[in-house]
Amino acid sequence: MAEIVIDFKARSYQQEVIKWFRGGGKRAVEVWHRRAGKDRTATFIESELACKRVGLYWHALPEYAQARRVIWDAITKDGQKLIDISFPAAIVRKKHEHEMKIELINGSIWQPVGADNFNSLVGSNPVHVTYSEYALMNPSAREYLRPIIAENNGSELFISTPRGYNHFFDLYEFARTSEFWHTSRLSVDDTKVIPQEVLDEEQKTMPEELYRQEFLCDFSAANVGAILGRWVEQAEKDGRVSDDVEYDPSGAGLVISSDIGRRDTATWWFWQPRADGFALVDYDEDSGLDADEWTTRLTERLAGRTLDKIWLPHDAKAKTFAAKHSAIEIFLGKFGGEVMRIVPNTAKGDRINAARKVMPHCYFAKTKCATGLKGLRAWSFEWNQETRQFSREPKHDWASHPGDGWSYGAQVMQEHIVEKKVIARNKDVVANAEKGGIFTLPCLEDMWKQGISTRNMRI
Repeated sequence: MAEIVIDFKARSYQQEVIKWFRGGGKRAVEVWHRRAGKDRTATFIESELACKRVGLYWHALPEYAQARRVIWDAITKDGQKLIDISFPAAIVRKKHEHEMKIELINGSIWQPVGADNFNSLVGSNPVHVTYSEYALMNPSAREYLRPIIAENNGSELFISTPRGYNHFFDLYEFARTSEFWHTSRLSVDDTKVIPQEVLDEEQKTMPEELYRQEFLCDFSAANVGAILGRWVEQAEKDGRVSDDVEYDPSGAGLVISSDIGRRDTATWWFWQPRADGFALVDYDEDSGLDADEWTTRLTERLAGRTLDKIWLPHDAKAKTFAAKHSAIEIFLGKFGGEVMRIVPNTAKGDRINAARKVMPHCYFAKTKCATGLKGLRAWSFEWNQETRQFSREPKHDWASHPGDGWSYGAQVMQEHIVEKKVIARNKDVVANAEKGGIFTLPCLEDMWKQGISTRNMRI
């Protein structure tokens, strides 16, 4: 086959990672600032790899809609389509517009995909995956796909700007100490590809933390727009995130809060009320499961533990989670009316306030709740670059599912925090009062153990 030249005038820093993969490198993490040409470089690498080895090549974005907008429909500053530059007609056999898929003349297939429904990707057999904007991506996507890449002796490329000390930071820190990974971390001061007047304008019109993340590649900048980020950080500083946090068989029964969905991810937080607040002893999530499958899975996970209540979101009444029956009908059939509850339908802002209010009273099992905690750190309002404002509601992405599941639970738990304080205050009054005719109020934990409702209690 005649030699085909793909027109890409790579900058020096882009050439380094290109050479890495040309030389047989398998894994790379590139922390590059906005407009550094991350996706442009990645698609060029993918086209070269696809021409050398027949296989399936994926370019993954956090959401499927982004895959079309950022990659498939992208136009370069020269007015050309990105995919036409990286995959010129001379190497293309067929282009599938609806599926966003390109077949090459040697049999390779290249395709941009969304990680928001990653479980649907399992069953395919890629030999390379690029994770674009990995800091904003559900980390579970890679966990699902990495065994396939390993079995195929394939390759991985991670490109992103930072979003605080999250899974992308952890991967970068690991990779830069390994001889088997290529890494780079480049700010605008390193590449000097963006004019200073442009940077000055950006800095004036966006939050400082976001500017530090996007242009200075600063991991230490707070996750801008984060809803619970600093509360999670404070819990870690206080030592309330630890593997010493465990289920207490002699304590109160477990309360499970959830955010459910069949196509979307369903999440489940396991709360155990205790004298000093709440122990989050477990967390579970998955997508593509219906209500019957979840009742079985939760029953298995609850083995050896006492269950008090399961709180489902208000939309569990709708017949969307399962085909023939609503989620609450199926859960009622499995767990009974004494266990099942529906969270009242309130404004999302009220749930967010509850989530923040309850957080200081919570202790987390570090390993068992690791995935859920990553979601709480990443749960955030979205910054609109055009209006220069944050969205009024949380961004709907992978982190919104653990965030919603948590906030539903917090909505229920917050009233017990108030009542516990009232009880404690009244017990002090009782202790200092005259003994004659005085009764002692039960403590909150005893109420949980006995199943006594405090919803309408007045003291």
